[in-house]
Amino acid sequence: MSRRRSRLALAAFAGLLALSGSVAAQSENRELIDGLEHQLLYVALPLTLFVLVILVYAAVKFHDNDDPQPTAEDPALEITWTAATAVILLFVGLAGYSVLVSPYVSPSQPADLTGDSEAADGEFESLEDLPETDDEEVVVRGYQWEWEATYPEANVTTENEIVLPADEDVTIWLTADDVIHSLFVQDLGVKQDAFPGEFTRARTVAYETGQYDAVCAEFCGAGHSRMDADVVVVDREVYDEWLEDNEGERATAPEPA
Repeated sequence: MSRRRSRLALAAFAGLLALSGSVAAQSENRELIDGLEHQLLYVALPLTLFVLVILVYAAVKFHDNDDPQPTAEDPALEITWTAATAVILLFVGLAGYSVLVSPYVSPSQPADLTGDSEAADGEFESLEDLPETDDEEVVVRGYQWEWEATYPEANVTTENEIVLPADEDVTIWLTADDVIHSLFVQDLGVKQDAFPGEFTRARTVAYETGQYDAVCAEFCGAGHSRMDADVVVVDREVYDEWLEDNEGERATAPEPA
């Protein structure tokens, strides 16, 4: 019976590890986040199983103890579990920090890019005030309850569609007209708030062409639930051709390959 239980436990553990796997990440952001989740999961699962085993062992062994005694002092054991806990916390902290400092998860904001202390007060109120980057740039404006994307390079505008070139560093400058909105593209690992009268920066590089869902992740009024958009990732050639064909116009997104 004990062998059978051991096999079942191992099978359950293997199943959890298998379920923790996922398809290839579609962006640099998603890859970083998934990698962190897997690292933490591989630490959390063994610890959880270890604690459960100790709990079951103690419940079975001591459930009918009529003369319980205080636990004897064991400095070596106390030092061991304190040190082990410190090592685990250090690992979690370093793993999380390495992701948080990524320029894709925490991109530099205008104040950091320019060194201008006034930027911290939200003084970037127009496109001309924004610092230059080496990325492809898209300006996304949120308002109750739509998203509007503008491509400064060709003055192309789309409504509830955000077109990005694949395998290119992209900066999305976010702003809002009325209340705080938040652009959330789960499959690409992108999430950034949009504030009225200010610009914030989201950054990504999408690996796979296709269409991804974007939603507003900040409650913004009665129409919040229907404030969504399509993020369309296309090859660079398709992107450039689309911008050229629709220069100065309001356009619809091209079909992804």
